[in-house]
Amino acid sequence: MLDYVKRVILVLSGKGGVGKSTVSTQLALTLKERGYKVGLLDIDLCGPSVPFILNLENQSVHQGPEGWIPVYLDNEQRLGVMSIGFLLGSRNDAVVWRGPKKTSMIKQFLEDVCWQELDFLIIDTPPGTSDEHITVMENLRQVPQCGAILVTTPQEVAIEDVRKEITFCRKTGIPILGIIENMSGYECPTCSECTNIFSSGGGKSLADISKIPFMGSVPIDPRVGKLAGQGLAAVKELPESTTSKVFTNVVDQLANGGL
Repeated sequence: MLDYVKRVILVLSGKGGVGKSTVSTQLALTLKERGYKVGLLDIDLCGPSVPFILNLENQSVHQGPEGWIPVYLDNEQRLGVMSIGFLLGSRNDAVVWRGPKKTSMIKQFLEDVCWQELDFLIIDTPPGTSDEHITVMENLRQVPQCGAILVTTPQEVAIEDVRKEITFCRKTGIPILGIIENMSGYECPTCSECTNIFSSGGGKSLADISKIPFMGSVPIDPRVGKLAGQGLAAVKELPESTTSKVFTNVVDQLANGGL
């Protein structure tokens, strides 16, 4: 049920392995820390990692009078989460479904989850431009404020796949809020020096060429990696880290009219 959702943000990537779910969870956690009421919907049906990242594995989804009740990260219910991971017996269980069944599941997630009033609904999508994405786009036409954040890594192969994602968004009429370049170098946890393991600047160059806002470069930071599986926000645990500063900047952009 999206009737009481003010803003929807799709987190998209052209290919897998670029850290899209990490971006989705840290964005949701940062918004929560800023006092917003947030929902996080994981529609990566074949690779649901949000429950693990937020330390919510083994939680159960309950049916209420108005639909499914999300799993909440906090007692104040400021961050609700829905994922197919809550419906599986184990993280090792595989979802072997054809397109129609995936479409049906995603429609149920979008129509039957009782989010109540939300400031933001973050939707973590699978990589690519497949049935899942088309289903989401069709069901979001009713939402007046909806936009996409694209996640890439510096390598050329990832940049090329993001170009396709840009084309997809423009064809389906979803505004692109900006591009985040993830894994942009390795940041030493001791001295904070950043070493470019891959190339660098590809995300910003693509943003400039495509006339899309560039939201920041997030380095590989072992300290942030350790937060995965604990449900902790980098902005709270590591306020001086580059990761924290990037997500603070992204939330500032969203709060100041980015969507």
